[in-house]
This record gives sequence, structure tokens and C-alpha cells, in this order.
Amino acid sequence: MTQDKRILITEVALRDGSHAIAHQYTVDQVSKVAKALDEANIPYIEVSHGDGLAGSSLQYGLSRTHELELIEAAVAVCRQARIAVLLLPGIGTMEELRQAANLGVKMARIATHVTEADVSAQHIALTKELGLEAVGFLMMSHMAPVEKLVEQAKLMESYGADTVYVVDSAGALLPHEVKERIRALRQHLGIPIGFHAHNNLSLAMANTLVAIEEGATRIDGSVRCLGAGAGNTQTEVLIAVLERLGLSTGVDLYKMMDLAEEIVAPILQVPQEITRDSLVMGYAGVYSSFLLHAKRAAQKFNIDSRDILIELGRRKVVGGQEDMIVDVAAEIAKSRQEPAVR
Repeated sequence: MTQDKRILITEVALRDGSHAIAHQYTVDQVSKVAKALDEANIPYIEVSHGDGLAGSSLQYGLSRTHELELIEAAVAVCRQARIAVLLLPGIGTMEELRQAANLGVKMARIATHVTEADVSAQHIALTKELGLEAVGFLMMSHMAPVEKLVEQAKLMESYGADTVYVVDSAGALLPHEVKERIRALRQHLGIPIGFHAHNNLSLAMANTLVAIEEGATRIDGSVRCLGAGAGNTQTEVLIAVLERLGLSTGVDLYKMMDLAEEIVAPILQVPQEITRDSLVMGYAGVYSSFLLHAKRAAQKFNIDSRDILIELGRRKVVGGQEDMIVDVAAEIAKSRQEPAVR
């Protein structure tokens, strides 16, 4: 593997990991994790509700602590790391973006469904006006053909994005699919390419390495694999692998190992592993943050959560349609109670 440029890591456990703990982060937890990441020389740390700024709601999950408090806490303890936020247009607004910038955030990742980049234009423009680094974040990238992905990425570039990410929100992409997507973007864009993986098919590391091999230089990881579904590419493991490959990240491997073991592990409610539910999410191509919602709906209606996830995949339900999870569960339960027609 050859790579001339340094790989820049964005640590997402304080955002994507929020899904895994039902958005229950405290100020103390965020302060400790962010401080340790900063001391390990992680360049970017993403902090917000799992569904981005203003995500705290009955539909997406209520936060224990207001995200602006968490962002402020993270900014306060970091000496070199830049704090980033995620914003999904339609959930977060321009006002939340301004508030985050006022707190000291340095990067905003504007996330849309892979076919809806056009809704990011004003948010990317404001990000630049505020003096922040702007990242286009194309979610559920497995749901669009390569040509469509290129078209949408070029739109984000035209709006002023400094980087565009291929986001495998469902952990559904296979290595050859990552390869063709990153390669196509490198051929058609003049800005850095990023990659965000989920581990639902146990391919996060493999897919990340393929992305880097094809020229991606902005990579997401979650320490201790703390992320939605089966988690993301495990940051401390990624650092070790990249060092073995002779690729520079500037991150202190020992400090990342210690952070994972001593600070993050106690936060996890259950170990991050590939369960039957997270496996089905990758298999069916379902948004990784649906996991806890599907489990709760399955309990409520006394049905198998895998049936809910498979049906959500069949209907191509995407992030922002969390209300469909309960509807689908109710439909499945009702269909099983109805007497068979003779």
C-alpha cells in the first residue's frame, strides 16, 4: 500500500457512539474522553447527538445532556484537537450551526442521504462563512450507483465542501464496492476524500484499508468500536495497522490503547460486537442507528427484531424515517394475529 499524504483521523465515538448508549453521555464522560483523545494527538473529535445537532427528540432519542454542554466541555479540554459536529439538514438548523461555531467548533460535517446532496448547499455555505472546515457527508452510500455518488459528491464540492465522505451508514458495502466508489471520486473531485465505515458485516477495517489504498486521506474511527450498530472502524486498532503499513497518522498508539481500556470500556453498556441484529443491518442494508429503535419495537410488539430490520431494508427506509420502525413492527405483529383466509 502506498500513500504519500498523512491520514487524518476523525474520532466519532462522542457522536456515533451516542447511538450505542442511547444518547446518555454526561459532561464528565465527554470531558475525560476528549482530553485523552487530545493527549493522544487525535486531530479531530466529533461531538453531538448521534443524529447530529438538534437530534435530541422523541423520534431520534432524547439526550441526557444538552449537546451544546457536551461540545463546550470538549472544546474546553482540548489543546490541539479540533472539535467537529455533524448536522443533518432538516434536523439541525443554521442556528444550531452558529451556536456550535460560537462555542469553538472548527469543523462541521453536513450529512445528507446519498441522493440528496442538494439540501446541503446553504449549510455548507454557512459553514464556510463561519470560518469552519466544511465536510460533505454522503450517508447510505451503498444505496446509489457509483455514477450517482460521483454526481452528488461533485455537487457538495461545488457548494464549497473541503472534503467529501463516502459513508457506509449500514455497514453494507463490500470491499470491491468501496474500491470503485473511492476510485471514482478521486478521478472526478479535486478535494480530499473521506471514508466512514460500520462493522455490521465485520468489514470496517478491510473497507477502510481499501479506501486508503484508493486515495482516501480522511478516515473515521471510533475508539473501542463505540458506534451505532456493531460500531465503526476501531480507532486504536486502525492506528496500529496503519503503523504496521508504514502510514503516518501522528496519533500515539499506547495512549489510544490506554484510553480505550481505562476510560471508554466502562462507558459501554454492552461490549461492541456483531450481534444477530447488527449483522442483519449490514445484510439488509439498514441504517446502523436503527438498532436500539428496532429492539425496543420488537419488545413492544413481541416479534423478532430481525423481521423488522429485514422489512425496513426491503422498503429502503433511511435515516430520518425512524417513525417507520414502529409502524413496520405494528404491521408485522398485526399480520400474525389475523386469522388465515380459508
